[in-house]
Amino acid sequence: MSAPRLLISIIIMVSASSSSCMDGKQMTQNYSTIFAEGNISQPVLMDTNAVLCFPPIALRNLIIITWEIILRDQPSCTKAYRKETNETKETNCTVERITWVSRPDQNSDLQIRPVDTTHDGYYRGIVVTPDGNFHRGYHLQVLVTPEVTLFQSRNRTAVCKAVAGKPAAQISWIPEGSILATKQEYWGNGTVTVKSTCHWEGHKSTVTCHVSHLTGNKSLSVKLNSGLRTSGSPALSLLIILYVKLSLFVVILVTTGFVFFQRINHVRKVL
Repeated sequence: MSAPRLLISIIIMVSASSSSCMDGKQMTQNYSTIFAEGNISQPVLMDTNAVLCFPPIALRNLIIITWEIILRDQPSCTKAYRKETNETKETNCTVERITWVSRPDQNSDLQIRPVDTTHDGYYRGIVVTPDGNFHRGYHLQVLVTPEVTLFQSRNRTAVCKAVAGKPAAQISWIPEGSILATKQEYWGNGTVTVKSTCHWEGHKSTVTCHVSHLTGNKSLSVKLNSGLRTSGSPALSLLIILYVKLSLFVVILVTTGFVFFQRINHVRKVL
C-alpha cells in the first residue's frame, strides 16, 4: 500500500473513532505508563465530532484536572476541575462547542461537536496527583475536503482547481503535459485553493486531472478541442450567451419603439 493511501486510511479510522474514546479503560496508578504517549497528532475531518481522550485517574488520587487549549489567533483557554471543592472553572474560553464529555469527576475527556477550522490547535490535558503532575497533548489538525473543478481554458489547454482544501491539495495530469502555471490562494480560515493550468500538443483527445488530498483522492476528465480558442470556463460561456441575447433584446426593443413613435407622428400629421 502506498504512503498516501496508508495515511488516508489512518485518517478515516481516526475520524470513525474520534467520537468516542477506547472502551475498557482500566483505572491505574502507574501514571508514567499511561501518559507515556506524550503528544499525539490527531487529524479530524471538518464537521465531524472529536473526543480528546484523557487517561483514567482514580478519583481518590485526583487533585486537579486541567485542559489547556491553544488555538490560532485566540488567547490560551483553560478548563479546570478541582476535586476538593468539586468545582469547574474556565478562563479565556471564547471558542464554542468545546466542552467536557460529562462531569469531570466521572469523565475528564474533552469533546468538540462538531469540528471546524477554528478548532485547529494544541490541546494539553494535565492531571495533578499526590504522585506528581502528568500530561497528554494533542495536535489537532482539522481537514477540509477541497471542491474539484476542471474545464478547458483555450485550444488544448485545461484548468484544474482544488478549492478551499486543508491542507493544500496536490494536482497531477494524465497524460503529462506542459504545466503553464500552478498557483495557490490562501484563505483566512486556513484553507487553500490550488489552480493548475496545463497544455498538450499532438492528438490527445481526453485528459484527466488527478487531485490528491489527505481526505481522499478525486479525478476528473475533459475532452480537448483542437479548433479555435474557446471560452475560459462554462460560466464565462453562459455569460457570453446571456450578453448576446440581452443585446438582441435591446436592439429589438429600440427598433420597435422607434417604429411605434414614427407611426404616432405620422397619424398626428395626417390629422
